Amino acid sequence: METVYFIMIAVYGAFILFIFLYSLMQANLVLNYWKSKREERLKIKEQRGKLKDESCHAEPVEVSTFIPPMVTIQLPVFNEKYVVERLIDCVIQFDYPIDKLEIQVLDDSTDDTIEIITNKVAEVKAKGFDIVHITRTNRQGYKAGALAEATPIAKGTYIAIFDADFLPKKNFLQDTIPHFQDKNVGVVQTKWEHLNKGYSTLTSLQAFGLDAHFTVEQKGRNFAGYFINFNGTAGIWRKSCILDAGGWESDTLTEDLDLSYRAQLKGWKFKYLEEVEAPAELPATMSALKTQQFRWSKGAAECTRKNLVRVLQSNNVSVSTKLHAIFHLMNSFLFICIFCLALLSVPMLIAKNNLPDHQYIFKFGSLFSISLIILSFFYWASYNTKFKNKLIAFLFFLVKFPLFLSVSMGLSLHNAIAVLEGYMGKKSPFVRTPKFNITANDDKWKGNQYITNAITPLTMLEGALVLYFVYGMYLSFVYGDYGLMPFYVMLTIGFAIVFYYSIYHSVNMLMNKKNKLRKAQLANLKTT
Repeated sequence: METVYFIMIAVYGAFILFIFLYSLMQANLVLNYWKSKREERLKIKEQRGKLKDESCHAEPVEVSTFIPPMVTIQLPVFNEKYVVERLIDCVIQFDYPIDKLEIQVLDDSTDDTIEIITNKVAEVKAKGFDIVHITRTNRQGYKAGALAEATPIAKGTYIAIFDADFLPKKNFLQDTIPHFQDKNVGVVQTKWEHLNKGYSTLTSLQAFGLDAHFTVEQKGRNFAGYFINFNGTAGIWRKSCILDAGGWESDTLTEDLDLSYRAQLKGWKFKYLEEVEAPAELPATMSALKTQQFRWSKGAAECTRKNLVRVLQSNNVSVSTKLHAIFHLMNSFLFICIFCLALLSVPMLIAKNNLPDHQYIFKFGSLFSISLIILSFFYWASYNTKFKNKLIAFLFFLVKFPLFLSVSMGLSLHNAIAVLEGYMGKKSPFVRTPKFNITANDDKWKGNQYITNAITPLTMLEGALVLYFVYGMYLSFVYGDYGLMPFYVMLTIGFAIVFYYSIYHSVNMLMNKKNKLRKAQLANLKTT
């Protein structure tokens, strides 16, 4: 029996070690982020000093010679009847010369979205815009396939891409295109903002996690010269960069991450602009969130299979960049680590109390606590930037960070399955995240026809795991060993939240569909 215990301890320790090393990489990004902000402050101070000096000498100001280049805006959509019109209305408001703008609506829809877009395109074209509605008879390659077909015929030197749930600000192109004056820059990526982060606890926690990525991670990596990624939307590509890197490929579910790595391996530079924000809608239901998380997690694993060896074998990539690339590409592996640690935690508690002569081994578990402390600084570095009063920020953070961790743990089973499929090479279709057109707290999602049923055998297993971790808490009291108690509490809360929202949203969706069916039947009876 001791042999089994030691094997289990070794596996447990390996997962903890990966999380600890990952947290060290995140700590390095925090330092880089702080350095970047310090540099920005110094530059602003220096510029103010120069302006003051120039005003004293009354020297003439040099007029900018920047000439706006041709830009193509690509809008890849699939069955987006609720949001596609507002997207098109948004991009035609760009403060950019109309004769330098082309709009491609890449429509793979199979429902009445096609008709909506057809009418909208005709309306916009009548206003003098160069807009084209590109439809396909099949969804081969999904989003990547649509982009691959449209890019060669794009008129623009630069290609801006926006998913259907985005509402970029009118000065988006004015703020981003000038950064391509550096001929080595292949991509300019902007920061996602959130139209509905206050809609629910679910959207608030999503915003909390994404904000950390779009501040500390992207800015920290970009400042240090590490590889970053185009986020699939709200960014601009130099067309020649796309073609040079081999174009869009559909063999992964995250075609954006894949092309980003291939382009940077070719020597192209990426530019991240934290100060330029592009608002978007967050998934409002658990089924929509799970769909998005599955695609992101599995796609990252597929990109690891495809690109990690290329990065490690490259002679033009620094050791530090390679090291960060490992944990960047493998960040979804964390879900496997978290779920396995959670599952093994109860047997580990039993093993600890059955191996009194080997208690020193279990001290290795303190690395997990250290990792959580480091990660708390990572998320704090992002979260506190939104508050002037740091004390208030800290009090809110004390609630939000543990809750975010809990829900992340609650999603670990679902996402770990996605990651395993990605590593094993199992293919699955690109399932897009349903959009709801939710921008205010009183907007409703229940009538959305794209919502799918989230109650599956996996949902039931998530519910069963709530009981499993309650049992872990019970054993902690039995053994008088409370070291894992905070872990059990977060796991119980996390899986309970995921289970509850999966059931609640699905039941409401089914009831709404039944009510609609009844109303339709009554309407038919009245007409007959």
